[in-house]
Amino acid sequence: MLGPLDELLSVLRARSGCRHAGVGKGIEEKANRWPMLTQVVRWTARIWAVASIGLVLAFLVGEGFHPSQIQPREWLGLVFFPVGICAGMILAWWREGLGGAITVASLAIFYLIHFATAGTFPRGWAFLVFAAPGFLFLLVWQRSRGVDTAAT
Repeated sequence: MLGPLDELLSVLRARSGCRHAGVGKGIEEKANRWPMLTQVVRWTARIWAVASIGLVLAFLVGEGFHPSQIQPREWLGLVFFPVGICAGMILAWWREGLGGAITVASLAIFYLIHFATAGTFPRGWAFLVFAAPGFLFLLVWQRSRGVDTAAT
């Protein structure tokens, strides 16, 4: 027997066109396992992304952006950090998997470029903290994808 909340969720899923609406109980339970946690992680990633992008903009405004002072080899690094990372986080609001992948890949490529040009990896934790929303977006995408895949 379904409780009132279960009935409401079933009606909402049926109206929203969710692929897992009306399927067997095992899949239904899997789809409902941690939906609130997924939403919390999704919004944490979004808010963190806005804060990270805001920090980049604050640096650009506060410190000023002087392209003539940037060395040619530094431009390649800037393409991936912060430009690629910010672009990935913006895209992740609509396409979590693709945006998260672009963010994480940009971070990895930035680390490789820095190692190739400076002989060391960037020091400190700031780069990872700045790009952390990309990892969260990938987690949300994987969790959401797992529910959709299980329903088919």
